[in-house]
Amino acid sequence: MSDNRIPMTRDGYDKLRGELDRLRGPLMIEITQRVATAREMGDLSENAEYHAAREDQGQLQARINELADRLGRAVIVDPSALPKDTVVFGSRVKVKDMEFDEEEVFELVGPGQENPEKGRILTDSPIGEGLLGKKKGQVAEIEVPSGRIKYKILEISAAKID
Repeated sequence: MSDNRIPMTRDGYDKLRGELDRLRGPLMIEITQRVATAREMGDLSENAEYHAAREDQGQLQARINELADRLGRAVIVDPSALPKDTVVFGSRVKVKDMEFDEEEVFELVGPGQENPEKGRILTDSPIGEGLLGKKKGQVAEIEVPSGRIKYKILEISAAKID
């Protein structure tokens, strides 16, 4: 587990907290009952229902651990109190792709609020990290899995994070 703090809004935190509560509560109870019911069916070495339920239980526990870790490292940030002239968590950034001469808009958000289809990217994603700290007019050179991207910062404003 990492010591890195994770910025998120109160809404993002509450959304993850709600998911964690749901996973620890009703979902874990349901899977535990499936394991118990399958165990009662007899020979565990050849019991496919038991093995499937145990695998589901393990995956659920891994997700619970991940969410608990994120929430434990969360730092609640009020985006309205952040600088408006620098790309930071909670910024809405209009950029120009220098290679393709196309404009894109990104909102830098925390866990639980990401939605790449809507341009909402995590601050710790490659593009998010590459944009952080930049000001209007600067060029961000970002290493991504498909190569290198150059974005010119055109506008910075506060994201409308819900």
